[in-house]
Amino acid sequence: MKPINILKKFTKFSKNWHPHQIAVVDNMQVILAKLKGEFVWHSHADEDELFQVIKGTLYMQFRDRTEVVNEGEIIVVPKGVEHNPITKNNEEVHVLLFEKLSTSHTGNVEHERTQSEYPKI
Repeated sequence: MKPINILKKFTKFSKNWHPHQIAVVDNMQVILAKLKGEFVWHSHADEDELFQVIKGTLYMQFRDRTEVVNEGEIIVVPKGVEHNPITKNNEEVHVLLFEKLSTSHTGNVEHERTQSEYPKI
């Protein structure tokens, strides 16, 4: 039980779209990721996802609209909702995610960016 410095944890990795686990709370995990460019359209049938933007601006695409998530803001993507996070203008965005341990990185979509394990840092 020690404090976790999120900003220092971001210095421990550089790869984009590669989540890293920093904590577990009951059956939920706290994840850090660096995002750049476009991800992949996907959904999670049984899990919600919470994204908090630590640095930059995240554009969360939904099939009917795009929501802009600014630094210091969160967005919750409900289970079953197809979404695609993107960044613009070559900006690297730092996010903290909160999701169930059972959440698959890209839902039922297999993609070259799909990660099956998140390194613990």
